Amino acid sequence: MNNLNNIWQSYRAIITFSIMGFVLLFVGFNQSWALVIGIINMSLISAIMALGVNIQWGYAGLFNVGIMGFAALGGVSVVLISQQPVTEAIDAGGIKMLLALALGAATIAAGVLLNRRGINKWLISLIVVIGYLFTRFYFSEASKLIEKVDPAITGYLGGFGLPIMLSWIVGGLAAAAAAWWIGKITLSLRSDYLAIATLGISEIIIYVIKNEDWFVRGLKNVYGLQRPVPYEVDMQKSEWLQNIVAWIHKSELQFLSQSEQIDKLGDYVREASVVFVKLSYSGLFLVILVAFIILSNLALNSPWGRKVRAIRDNEVAASAMGKNITRQHLQIFVIGSAIVGVAGALLVTYDGIFIPTAYQPLRFTFLIWVMVIVGGSGNNLGSVLGAFIMWFIWIQSGPIGLWVVEMLGNYVQEGNTSLEFIEDRVHYLRLIFMGSIMLLIMRFSPGGILPEKNKEL
Repeated sequence: MNNLNNIWQSYRAIITFSIMGFVLLFVGFNQSWALVIGIINMSLISAIMALGVNIQWGYAGLFNVGIMGFAALGGVSVVLISQQPVTEAIDAGGIKMLLALALGAATIAAGVLLNRRGINKWLISLIVVIGYLFTRFYFSEASKLIEKVDPAITGYLGGFGLPIMLSWIVGGLAAAAAAWWIGKITLSLRSDYLAIATLGISEIIIYVIKNEDWFVRGLKNVYGLQRPVPYEVDMQKSEWLQNIVAWIHKSELQFLSQSEQIDKLGDYVREASVVFVKLSYSGLFLVILVAFIILSNLALNSPWGRKVRAIRDNEVAASAMGKNITRQHLQIFVIGSAIVGVAGALLVTYDGIFIPTAYQPLRFTFLIWVMVIVGGSGNNLGSVLGAFIMWFIWIQSGPIGLWVVEMLGNYVQEGNTSLEFIEDRVHYLRLIFMGSIMLLIMRFSPGGILPEKNKEL
Protein backbone atom coordinates (compact mmCIF):
# COMPACT_ATOMS: atom_id res chain seq x y z
CA MET A 1 0.00 0.00 0.00
CA ASN A 2 2.81 2.39 0.85
CA ASN A 3 4.50 1.63 -2.47
CA LEU A 4 1.29 2.45 -4.34
CA ASN A 5 0.99 5.73 -2.46
CA ASN A 6 4.58 6.64 -3.27
CA ILE A 7 4.07 5.84 -6.95
CA TRP A 8 0.89 7.89 -7.09
CA GLN A 9 2.60 10.75 -5.29
CA SER A 10 5.45 10.67 -7.81
CA TYR A 11 3.17 10.79 -10.85
CA ARG A 12 0.55 13.16 -9.44
CA ALA A 13 2.57 16.29 -10.24
CA ILE A 14 3.25 15.14 -13.80
CA ILE A 15 -0.43 14.35 -14.38
CA THR A 16 -1.76 17.60 -12.94
CA PHE A 17 0.75 19.83 -14.74
CA SER A 18 0.06 17.95 -17.98
CA ILE A 19 -3.68 18.58 -17.61
CA MET A 20 -2.98 22.27 -17.00
CA GLY A 21 -0.76 22.34 -20.09
CA PHE A 22 -3.50 20.81 -22.27
CA VAL A 23 -5.99 23.37 -20.98
CA LEU A 24 -3.62 26.21 -21.93
CA LEU A 25 -3.09 24.67 -25.37
CA PHE A 26 -6.85 24.49 -25.86
CA VAL A 27 -7.19 28.19 -25.04
CA GLY A 28 -4.30 29.01 -27.38
CA PHE A 29 -5.86 27.22 -30.34
CA ASN A 30 -9.34 28.61 -29.68
CA GLN A 31 -8.62 32.14 -28.44
CA SER A 32 -5.15 33.65 -28.71
CA TRP A 33 -1.55 32.58 -28.12
CA ALA A 34 -0.73 36.05 -26.82
CA LEU A 35 -3.47 35.56 -24.21
CA VAL A 36 -2.10 32.15 -23.20
CA ILE A 37 1.45 33.42 -22.81
CA GLY A 38 0.13 36.37 -20.82
CA ILE A 39 -1.65 33.95 -18.49
CA ILE A 40 1.55 31.91 -18.18
CA ASN A 41 3.61 34.99 -17.32
CA MET A 42 1.19 36.17 -14.65
CA SER A 43 0.99 32.61 -13.32
CA LEU A 44 4.78 32.47 -13.05
CA ILE A 45 4.88 35.75 -11.11
CA SER A 46 2.01 34.59 -8.90
CA ALA A 47 3.81 31.27 -8.40
CA ILE A 48 6.89 33.09 -7.08
CA MET A 49 4.68 35.08 -4.73
CA ALA A 50 2.84 31.92 -3.62
CA LEU A 51 6.19 30.22 -3.07
CA GLY A 52 7.17 32.94 -0.60
CA VAL A 53 3.88 32.51 1.30
CA ASN A 54 4.26 28.73 1.21
CA ILE A 55 7.71 29.00 2.82
CA GLN A 56 6.19 31.03 5.64
CA TRP A 57 3.03 28.97 6.14
CA GLY A 58 3.97 25.53 4.84
CA TYR A 59 7.43 25.44 6.41
CA ALA A 60 6.84 27.33 9.66
CA GLY A 61 3.09 27.85 10.09
CA LEU A 62 3.33 31.68 10.02
CA PHE A 63 0.02 33.26 9.04
CA ASN A 64 1.07 36.37 7.11
CA VAL A 65 -1.71 38.41 5.51
CA GLY A 66 0.51 41.38 4.75
CA ILE A 67 1.53 40.01 1.34
CA MET A 68 0.21 43.12 -0.39
CA GLY A 69 2.62 45.42 1.45
CA PHE A 70 5.72 43.38 0.62
CA ALA A 71 4.68 43.15 -3.04
CA ALA A 72 4.20 46.93 -3.08
CA LEU A 73 7.71 47.46 -1.71
CA GLY A 74 9.02 45.38 -4.59
CA GLY A 75 7.08 47.56 -7.02
CA VAL A 76 8.39 50.75 -5.43
CA SER A 77 11.94 49.44 -5.82
CA VAL A 78 11.46 49.23 -9.59
CA VAL A 79 10.58 52.93 -9.70
CA LEU A 80 13.38 54.04 -7.39
CA ILE A 81 16.05 52.01 -9.14
CA SER A 82 15.18 52.18 -12.84
CA GLN A 83 13.58 55.62 -13.31
CA GLN A 84 15.79 58.53 -14.28
CA PRO A 85 16.37 61.15 -11.55
CA VAL A 86 14.34 64.35 -11.84
CA THR A 87 17.13 66.88 -11.51
CA GLU A 88 14.79 69.89 -11.16
CA ALA A 89 13.03 68.27 -8.20
CA ILE A 90 16.35 67.28 -6.62
CA ASP A 91 17.63 70.85 -6.94
CA ALA A 92 14.38 72.25 -5.52
CA GLY A 93 14.00 70.11 -2.44
CA GLY A 94 16.37 67.17 -2.52
CA ILE A 95 18.78 68.48 0.12
CA LYS A 96 15.97 69.44 2.49
CA MET A 97 14.30 66.06 2.07
CA LEU A 98 17.58 64.27 2.76
CA LEU A 99 18.05 66.42 5.87
CA ALA A 100 14.49 65.65 7.03
CA LEU A 101 14.97 61.91 6.60
CA ALA A 102 18.33 62.04 8.39
CA LEU A 103 16.80 63.98 11.29
CA GLY A 104 13.95 61.47 11.53
CA ALA A 105 16.34 58.52 11.58
CA ALA A 106 18.57 60.24 14.13
CA THR A 107 15.56 60.99 16.37
CA ILE A 108 14.44 57.36 16.33
CA ALA A 109 17.97 56.08 16.97
CA ALA A 110 18.49 58.54 19.82
CA GLY A 111 15.20 57.55 21.45
CA VAL A 112 16.04 53.84 21.28
CA LEU A 113 19.60 54.25 22.57
CA LEU A 114 18.63 56.55 25.42
CA ASN A 115 15.81 54.23 26.44
CA ARG A 116 18.21 51.27 26.56
CA ARG A 117 20.58 53.25 28.81
CA GLY A 118 17.80 53.97 31.28
CA ILE A 119 17.71 57.75 30.75
CA ASN A 120 14.79 59.66 32.24
CA LYS A 121 11.60 59.05 30.22
CA TRP A 122 10.62 62.71 30.22
CA LEU A 123 13.98 63.71 28.76
CA ILE A 124 13.65 61.07 26.06
CA SER A 125 10.15 62.29 25.25
CA LEU A 126 11.39 65.89 25.00
CA ILE A 127 14.20 64.91 22.63
CA VAL A 128 11.83 62.86 20.46
CA VAL A 129 9.27 65.70 20.28
CA ILE A 130 11.92 68.27 19.34
CA GLY A 131 13.37 65.91 16.73
CA TYR A 132 9.91 65.28 15.30
CA LEU A 133 9.15 69.00 15.01
CA PHE A 134 12.39 69.73 13.13
CA THR A 135 11.86 66.66 10.93
CA ARG A 136 8.30 67.69 10.15
CA PHE A 137 9.33 71.26 9.31
CA TYR A 138 11.99 70.29 6.76
CA PHE A 139 9.92 67.36 5.42
CA SER A 140 6.81 69.46 4.73
CA GLU A 141 8.77 72.22 3.02
CA ALA A 142 10.82 69.78 0.92
CA SER A 143 7.81 67.72 -0.19
CA LYS A 144 5.92 70.84 -1.30
CA LEU A 145 8.88 72.08 -3.34
CA ILE A 146 9.38 68.68 -4.99
CA GLU A 147 5.72 68.13 -5.82
CA LYS A 148 5.47 71.55 -7.53
CA VAL A 149 8.01 70.58 -10.19
CA ASP A 150 5.91 69.76 -13.27
CA PRO A 151 3.40 67.63 -11.29
CA ALA A 152 1.56 66.45 -14.42
CA ILE A 153 4.65 64.53 -15.55
CA THR A 154 7.00 64.27 -12.58
CA GLY A 155 6.41 65.94 -9.21
CA TYR A 156 8.76 63.47 -7.51
CA LEU A 157 12.48 62.87 -7.09
CA GLY A 158 12.71 60.03 -9.62
CA GLY A 159 15.11 57.13 -9.31
CA PHE A 160 18.75 56.27 -9.86
CA GLY A 161 18.53 55.40 -13.57
CA LEU A 162 20.08 51.94 -13.05
CA PRO A 163 19.22 48.72 -14.96
CA ILE A 164 15.75 47.50 -14.09
CA MET A 165 16.89 43.95 -13.38
CA LEU A 166 18.85 45.32 -10.42
CA SER A 167 15.54 46.45 -8.93
CA TRP A 168 14.44 42.82 -8.58
CA ILE A 169 17.25 42.24 -6.08
CA VAL A 170 16.62 45.56 -4.36
CA GLY A 171 12.89 44.76 -4.15
CA GLY A 172 13.68 41.52 -2.35
CA LEU A 173 16.08 43.28 0.02
CA ALA A 174 13.55 46.06 0.75
CA ALA A 175 10.84 43.51 1.55
CA ALA A 176 13.30 41.53 3.68
CA ALA A 177 14.28 44.65 5.65
CA ALA A 178 10.63 45.53 6.26
CA ALA A 179 9.89 41.92 7.26
CA TRP A 180 12.76 41.95 9.76
CA TRP A 181 11.43 45.13 11.37
CA ILE A 182 7.84 43.83 11.40
CA GLY A 183 8.92 40.40 12.60
CA LYS A 184 10.88 41.80 15.55
CA ILE A 185 7.64 43.41 16.73
CA THR A 186 4.95 40.87 15.82
CA LEU A 187 6.42 37.36 15.77
CA SER A 188 6.09 37.04 19.53
CA LEU A 189 2.32 37.43 19.14
CA ARG A 190 -0.23 34.66 18.71
CA SER A 191 -1.04 33.63 15.15
CA ASP A 192 -4.34 35.57 15.04
CA TYR A 193 -2.66 38.72 16.37
CA LEU A 194 0.18 38.21 13.90
CA ALA A 195 -2.32 38.14 11.03
CA ILE A 196 -4.01 41.36 12.18
CA ALA A 197 -0.66 43.09 12.71
CA THR A 198 0.75 42.16 9.29
CA LEU A 199 -2.48 43.21 7.58
CA GLY A 200 -2.44 46.56 9.37
CA ILE A 201 1.20 47.27 8.57
CA SER A 202 0.58 46.28 4.95
CA GLU A 203 -2.20 48.87 4.73
CA ILE A 204 0.11 51.49 6.26
CA ILE A 205 2.71 50.81 3.55
CA ILE A 206 0.08 51.21 0.81
CA TYR A 207 -1.25 54.37 2.47
CA VAL A 208 2.20 55.96 2.49
CA ILE A 209 2.82 55.06 -1.15
CA LYS A 210 -0.54 56.51 -2.21
CA ASN A 211 -0.17 59.81 -0.35
CA GLU A 212 3.52 60.74 -0.56
CA ASP A 213 3.70 62.18 -4.08
CA TRP A 214 7.32 63.24 -3.74
CA PHE A 215 8.27 59.56 -3.31
CA VAL A 216 6.66 57.70 -6.24
CA ARG A 217 4.04 60.18 -7.54
CA GLY A 218 1.30 58.79 -5.30
CA LEU A 219 -2.00 58.23 -7.12
CA LYS A 220 -0.65 59.81 -10.31
CA ASN A 221 1.10 56.52 -11.18
CA VAL A 222 4.53 56.03 -12.75
CA TYR A 223 4.62 54.95 -16.37
CA GLY A 224 7.28 54.45 -19.03
CA LEU A 225 9.38 52.09 -16.93
CA GLN A 226 12.39 50.34 -18.43
CA ARG A 227 12.00 46.91 -19.96
CA PRO A 228 14.48 44.03 -19.82
CA VAL A 229 13.19 42.74 -23.16
CA PRO A 230 12.81 44.36 -26.62
CA TYR A 231 9.82 46.51 -27.56
CA GLU A 232 7.21 45.14 -29.95
CA VAL A 233 7.75 48.05 -32.36
CA ASP A 234 11.46 47.24 -32.64
CA MET A 235 10.73 43.56 -33.16
CA GLN A 236 8.35 44.33 -36.01
CA LYS A 237 11.21 46.05 -37.85
CA SER A 238 13.62 43.12 -37.49
CA GLU A 239 14.16 41.19 -40.72
CA TRP A 240 14.71 37.81 -39.08
CA LEU A 241 11.28 37.89 -37.44
CA GLN A 242 9.65 38.96 -40.70
CA ASN A 243 11.40 36.11 -42.54
CA ILE A 244 10.31 33.53 -39.94
CA VAL A 245 6.70 34.72 -40.04
CA ALA A 246 6.70 34.73 -43.85
CA TRP A 247 8.07 31.18 -43.90
CA ILE A 248 5.48 29.92 -41.41
CA HIS A 249 2.57 31.42 -43.39
CA LYS A 250 4.09 30.80 -46.82
CA SER A 251 1.33 28.46 -47.99
CA GLU A 252 -1.37 30.92 -46.96
CA LEU A 253 0.24 34.02 -48.44
CA GLN A 254 1.10 32.60 -51.88
CA PHE A 255 -2.51 32.77 -53.08
CA LEU A 256 -2.91 36.47 -52.22
CA SER A 257 -2.05 39.53 -54.26
CA GLN A 258 1.08 41.48 -53.42
CA SER A 259 -0.80 44.23 -51.57
CA GLU A 260 -2.83 41.65 -49.65
CA GLN A 261 0.36 39.76 -48.81
CA ILE A 262 1.92 42.92 -47.36
CA ASP A 263 -1.15 43.69 -45.23
CA LYS A 264 -1.56 40.11 -44.03
CA LEU A 265 2.14 39.70 -43.33
CA GLY A 266 2.08 42.93 -41.31
CA ASP A 267 -0.73 41.56 -39.16
CA TYR A 268 1.13 38.31 -38.59
CA VAL A 269 4.37 40.12 -37.74
CA ARG A 270 2.61 42.36 -35.21
CA GLU A 271 1.06 39.33 -33.55
CA ALA A 272 4.38 37.46 -33.60
CA SER A 273 6.20 40.42 -32.03
CA VAL A 274 3.77 40.43 -29.11
CA VAL A 275 4.21 36.68 -28.65
CA PHE A 276 8.01 36.96 -28.84
CA VAL A 277 8.17 39.72 -26.22
CA LYS A 278 5.88 37.79 -23.87
CA LEU A 279 7.98 34.65 -24.38
CA SER A 280 11.08 36.65 -23.48
CA TYR A 281 9.43 37.60 -20.21
CA SER A 282 8.44 33.97 -19.71
CA GLY A 283 12.05 32.87 -19.97
CA LEU A 284 13.19 35.39 -17.36
CA PHE A 285 10.39 34.57 -14.93
CA LEU A 286 10.84 30.82 -15.37
CA VAL A 287 14.56 31.00 -14.58
CA ILE A 288 13.86 32.95 -11.38
CA LEU A 289 11.06 30.58 -10.32
CA VAL A 290 13.17 27.47 -10.91
CA ALA A 291 16.08 29.01 -8.99
CA PHE A 292 13.84 29.76 -6.01
CA ILE A 293 12.34 26.26 -6.07
CA ILE A 294 15.77 24.62 -6.15
CA LEU A 295 17.10 26.78 -3.32
CA SER A 296 13.99 26.32 -1.17
CA ASN A 297 14.02 22.53 -1.68
CA LEU A 298 17.69 22.39 -0.73
CA ALA A 299 16.94 24.41 2.40
CA LEU A 300 13.90 22.29 3.26
CA ASN A 301 15.84 19.03 3.00
CA SER A 302 18.76 20.35 5.05
CA PRO A 303 19.10 20.10 8.85
CA TRP A 304 17.86 23.68 9.02
CA GLY A 305 14.68 22.73 7.13
CA ARG A 306 14.02 19.76 9.37
CA LYS A 307 14.47 21.99 12.41
CA VAL A 308 11.98 24.52 11.04
CA ARG A 309 9.38 21.83 10.38
CA ALA A 310 9.94 20.36 13.83
CA ILE A 311 9.21 23.78 15.32
CA ARG A 312 6.07 24.04 13.16
CA ASP A 313 4.78 20.63 14.27
CA ASN A 314 5.55 21.01 17.99
CA GLU A 315 6.91 24.29 19.31
CA VAL A 316 6.91 23.09 22.91
CA ALA A 317 9.09 20.07 22.18
CA ALA A 318 11.44 22.09 19.96
CA SER A 319 11.79 24.77 22.65
CA ALA A 320 12.53 22.09 25.26
CA MET A 321 15.38 20.88 23.04
CA GLY A 322 16.94 24.36 23.14
CA LYS A 323 15.76 25.71 19.78
CA ASN A 324 15.24 29.47 19.49
CA ILE A 325 11.67 29.57 18.17
CA THR A 326 11.46 33.33 17.61
CA ARG A 327 14.75 33.50 15.73
CA GLN A 328 13.76 30.66 13.39
CA HIS A 329 10.38 32.24 12.75
CA LEU A 330 12.07 35.55 12.00
CA GLN A 331 14.39 33.89 9.47
CA ILE A 332 11.47 32.23 7.67
CA PHE A 333 9.42 35.41 7.76
CA VAL A 334 12.25 37.42 6.21
CA ILE A 335 13.01 34.83 3.51
CA GLY A 336 9.39 34.41 2.46
CA SER A 337 8.78 38.17 2.39
CA ALA A 338 11.91 38.73 0.31
CA ILE A 339 10.60 36.31 -2.33
CA VAL A 340 7.27 38.15 -2.35
CA GLY A 341 9.17 41.42 -2.82
CA VAL A 342 11.00 40.01 -5.84
CA ALA A 343 7.65 38.89 -7.30
CA GLY A 344 6.23 42.38 -6.73
CA ALA A 345 9.16 43.89 -8.63
CA LEU A 346 8.69 41.40 -11.47
CA LEU A 347 4.99 42.29 -11.70
CA VAL A 348 5.64 46.03 -12.08
CA THR A 349 8.39 45.29 -14.60
CA TYR A 350 6.01 43.17 -16.65
CA ASP A 351 3.18 45.73 -16.51
CA GLY A 352 5.52 48.61 -17.33
CA ILE A 353 3.60 50.89 -14.97
CA PHE A 354 3.38 51.36 -11.20
CA ILE A 355 -0.22 51.84 -9.97
CA PRO A 356 -0.59 52.12 -6.17
CA THR A 357 -4.38 51.71 -6.33
CA ALA A 358 -3.92 48.28 -7.93
CA TYR A 359 -2.70 46.86 -4.62
CA GLN A 360 -5.89 45.36 -3.24
CA PRO A 361 -6.14 42.63 -0.57
CA LEU A 362 -8.35 40.52 -2.86
CA ARG A 363 -5.62 40.30 -5.50
CA PHE A 364 -2.45 40.29 -3.41
CA THR A 365 -3.52 38.45 -0.27
CA PHE A 366 -6.68 36.39 -0.69
CA LEU A 367 -5.83 35.12 -4.18
CA ILE A 368 -2.27 34.17 -3.23
CA TRP A 369 -3.48 32.31 -0.16
CA VAL A 370 -6.04 30.42 -2.28
CA MET A 371 -3.19 29.40 -4.62
CA VAL A 372 -1.21 27.98 -1.71
CA ILE A 373 -4.20 26.16 -0.19
CA VAL A 374 -5.45 24.70 -3.47
CA GLY A 375 -1.99 23.66 -4.64
CA GLY A 376 -0.92 22.19 -1.33
CA SER A 377 0.80 24.03 1.53
CA GLY A 378 4.25 22.72 2.33
CA ASN A 379 4.80 21.60 -1.27
CA ASN A 380 6.59 24.05 -3.56
CA LEU A 381 5.33 22.43 -6.76
CA GLY A 382 1.85 22.53 -5.25
CA SER A 383 2.11 26.31 -4.87
CA VAL A 384 3.18 26.62 -8.51
CA LEU A 385 0.28 24.45 -9.67
CA GLY A 386 -2.16 26.39 -7.50
CA ALA A 387 -0.90 29.64 -9.03
CA PHE A 388 -1.52 28.38 -12.56
CA ILE A 389 -4.98 27.02 -11.77
CA MET A 390 -6.27 30.01 -9.84
CA TRP A 391 -4.83 32.65 -12.14
CA PHE A 392 -6.30 30.83 -15.14
CA ILE A 393 -9.71 30.92 -13.45
CA TRP A 394 -9.20 34.56 -12.45
CA ILE A 395 -8.68 35.51 -16.10
CA GLN A 396 -11.02 33.07 -17.83
CA SER A 397 -13.95 33.34 -15.42
CA GLY A 398 -15.45 36.13 -17.52
CA PRO A 399 -15.50 34.15 -20.81
CA ILE A 400 -16.61 31.03 -18.94
CA GLY A 401 -19.44 32.98 -17.31
CA LEU A 402 -20.56 34.39 -20.65
CA TRP A 403 -20.51 30.88 -22.10
CA VAL A 404 -22.64 29.61 -19.21
CA VAL A 405 -25.15 32.44 -19.76
CA GLU A 406 -25.23 31.68 -23.48
CA MET A 407 -25.90 27.99 -22.82
CA LEU A 408 -28.66 28.84 -20.36
CA GLY A 409 -30.15 31.18 -22.94
CA ASN A 410 -30.68 28.24 -25.28
CA TYR A 411 -33.05 26.63 -22.78
CA VAL A 412 -34.63 29.70 -21.17
CA GLN A 413 -37.12 32.05 -22.74
CA GLU A 414 -35.69 35.38 -23.89
CA GLY A 415 -36.26 38.17 -21.38
CA ASN A 416 -36.19 35.88 -18.37
CA THR A 417 -35.44 38.01 -15.31
CA SER A 418 -33.24 35.36 -13.67
CA LEU A 419 -31.10 35.06 -16.79
CA GLU A 420 -30.74 38.83 -17.08
CA PHE A 421 -29.78 38.97 -13.38
CA ILE A 422 -26.98 36.45 -13.96
CA GLU A 423 -25.86 38.15 -17.19
CA ASP A 424 -25.51 41.55 -15.48
CA ARG A 425 -23.36 39.99 -12.76
CA VAL A 426 -21.36 37.53 -14.83
CA HIS A 427 -18.01 38.95 -13.69
CA TYR A 428 -18.81 38.08 -10.08
CA LEU A 429 -18.76 34.42 -11.11
CA ARG A 430 -14.98 34.68 -10.72
CA LEU A 431 -15.35 34.62 -6.94
CA ILE A 432 -17.92 31.81 -7.10
CA PHE A 433 -15.63 29.65 -9.25
CA MET A 434 -12.63 30.28 -7.00
CA GLY A 435 -14.59 29.60 -3.81
CA SER A 436 -16.15 26.44 -5.23
CA ILE A 437 -12.80 25.01 -6.29
CA MET A 438 -11.26 25.77 -2.91
CA LEU A 439 -14.18 24.10 -1.10
CA LEU A 440 -13.99 21.02 -3.32
CA ILE A 441 -10.24 20.69 -2.82
CA MET A 442 -10.55 21.12 0.95
CA ARG A 443 -13.35 18.54 1.05
CA PHE A 444 -11.78 15.79 -1.03
CA SER A 445 -8.06 16.60 -0.66
CA PRO A 446 -7.51 18.62 2.54
CA GLY A 447 -3.79 18.81 1.90
CA GLY A 448 -4.27 20.35 -1.55
CA ILE A 449 -3.82 18.89 -5.02
CA LEU A 450 -0.13 18.20 -4.33
CA PRO A 451 0.05 17.86 -0.54
CA GLU A 452 3.22 17.78 1.49
CA LYS A 453 4.41 14.20 1.40
CA ASN A 454 4.72 13.66 5.12
CA LYS A 455 1.45 15.51 5.80
CA GLU A 456 -0.78 13.82 3.17
CA LEU A 457 -4.15 12.75 4.59
